[in-house]
Amino acid sequence: MAHSNDNWAEVAAHAGQVKGRRVVVLGDLVLDEFIYGEVKRVYGDVARTSREVAFGLMLRQQSVDRRPGGAANAINNLLALGAKPVPFGFVGSDEAGRWLRAYFRKRGVSTNGIRAVRGWTTPVKTRIVAGTIQSSAQQVLRLDREELTPPASAARRQLLRGLQRALRGADALLVADYGYGAATPDEVNGLLKRNKNFPVILDSRYRVRKFRRASILTPSLPELEEAYQLQIGRDNISLVRVLRRLMKETAAQAILLTRGRHGMLLVERGSQPLEIPAFGDDQVADVTGAGDTVAAALTAALAAGANVPAAARLANVAGGLVVQKRGTATVSAAELKRAVKIGNATHPSKARR
Repeated sequence: MAHSNDNWAEVAAHAGQVKGRRVVVLGDLVLDEFIYGEVKRVYGDVARTSREVAFGLMLRQQSVDRRPGGAANAINNLLALGAKPVPFGFVGSDEAGRWLRAYFRKRGVSTNGIRAVRGWTTPVKTRIVAGTIQSSAQQVLRLDREELTPPASAARRQLLRGLQRALRGADALLVADYGYGAATPDEVNGLLKRNKNFPVILDSRYRVRKFRRASILTPSLPELEEAYQLQIGRDNISLVRVLRRLMKETAAQAILLTRGRHGMLLVERGSQPLEIPAFGDDQVADVTGAGDTVAAALTAALAAGANVPAAARLANVAGGLVVQKRGTATVSAAELKRAVKIGNATHPSKARR
């Protein structure tokens, strides 16, 4: 197994060529909501019948922050990197859906491919983050409001027709599947039978084995273990064997596996597996949405003409930067260029000074 020997000049060159690249994004649009509060007190109640004690937290709300999540977070990261994202997905005819559409319109992103479906619920993930004067804030609860029934087939057909037209001038396609119905395996597989002139990056949370013919898959290690019902951990021999099995099943050209603080592992057809160490130090602030950032940076680099190893290294830097930020965050083109310019394999943490 090869270890990454980063050619920072090559990576930096591709980081500077992302601007204006047209990236079509098909995926599940989510609204991430963060409610920040302060713990007033811990309380407990004793049930009269069972004599069981239930504990809870009483919080004082301080602020609320909303950000694009899921595929919308990937779109936001592409925008921050200087690419030109063209989004396709569904929202409900609700307040969360209106917020997402308005957010992107204000930033000059076309929302023609974001279809509002009557009677459907825009997925919203609400995280309650709280702390005390003596302790730092941390997530104490996550509440998901989601639609378990995908939009009707007629709405999906309309979405795919618009997507087909948009792909004619695309530099890359990113498929971000969170299981809400915008990117079903059957529809995406049919789409990829007819479109092979650009790189296709697939980021699927729960059904990566059902997709076919993507250029690169971007699962995390827990997602891979879940897909095969295995415990792999740090056993690299077993890990590479499973990745090659997945590559064969899906007819993918490569897989970029994210492994948290252990970095990434790239398996590409015809090449030796490549280990990429995590970029930066171990001071992780928040991993929320980091996978979206990695997928977006990988896609943007490939759209700019990077080869797969160089694009993977660029995505690794982006992932290392975004986990240093609170909440669902993005990495700007300027941050990425600065980090790549002064980064090196021996002392990557210098990139954040």
